[in-house]
Amino acid sequence: MKAVQVTGYGDVDKLKVVDIPIPEPKENEVLVKVKACAINNTEIWMREGAYGTGSKSGWRPEGVQFPRIPGSDITGEIVKVGDLVEGSMVGKDVVLFPFTSSGEEGSEHISEDMSFIGSEYDGGYAEYVVWPADLCFDMPLSDYSNSAVFSVSGLTAWHMVKLIQVQPGETVMVTGANGGVGSLNVQIASKVFGAKVIAIIGDLDSEERMKELGATHVLSYKSDNLAEEILEVNGGPIDSVLDVVGDALFSVSLQVLKKGGKFCISGSAGGQKTELDFRTLYLKHITMYGSVLGTREEFKEMLQAISEGKIEPVIDKAFPLEQAKEAQVYFKNKGKLGKIVLLPEE
Repeated sequence: MKAVQVTGYGDVDKLKVVDIPIPEPKENEVLVKVKACAINNTEIWMREGAYGTGSKSGWRPEGVQFPRIPGSDITGEIVKVGDLVEGSMVGKDVVLFPFTSSGEEGSEHISEDMSFIGSEYDGGYAEYVVWPADLCFDMPLSDYSNSAVFSVSGLTAWHMVKLIQVQPGETVMVTGANGGVGSLNVQIASKVFGAKVIAIIGDLDSEERMKELGATHVLSYKSDNLAEEILEVNGGPIDSVLDVVGDALFSVSLQVLKKGGKFCISGSAGGQKTELDFRTLYLKHITMYGSVLGTREEFKEMLQAISEGKIEPVIDKAFPLEQAKEAQVYFKNKGKLGKIVLLPEE
């Protein structure tokens, strides 16, 4: 089969298109013919060594073992099953829950042995992938690409919104609102949980699209008076922040939060370290949450909301599998709206 492997830490030249044998499913696994695989920051940062190298590079103590096939947002058709899997699963169109874990229900994502597809296991930058049968769920939509863009970003966004316990009518600020997680934070907070959303993006040329996704107000982080603009459009401090940016908007976030407000972060594309005056936290009674991924139950809830049309896929562009290098370079461009998808050729 054709696959794209990461051969080590470095630039996109570490991505190699290779021809390797089709993997065999173990007794509790299925073989999935990959139809679409969306791109996440996770596999790019892993390749670049942004999480660290060696033992710090992956989700497990031993670190990422190269070569590794990346890709965790996967949809496809089950074409073969292991000995302990019901044969009736053959032919099913599925979306893959993106990690394994021995954690109890509700805490799978914080288990010490949590292992991620595309990091600890070979992932979806390939024509075929093997995965545990019980972690394969029915696709929420009929289209492979549309169903592939939710797995990691959607689960992360859903868990973030649940963590801060968004209530109808509250105001939530979403940073990086044009990205994969951000665009889903906007939709989930507004259309599923009934919040008012202030979406923060770069260029305002996608303002109307953000409002279609559920944003009440759309502002640019390039403004010299962003904090004042947020307070003005909301008529005062906001209830919570869903952040994927990190340092670049951290001080603004704390400034505009109300007393008793909540700040939840799941990414730091705008800076991984920041200055923090602890007095701001305790004098404003701010609660902070760190978040990544979520639980199987939340994954099911999200798929249900997608199938009901409450959350829609947002795709910026698709690339053939062999152009994984170009796709990852494009992914890092600012100004895109939504997800980038890789499509193995039939």
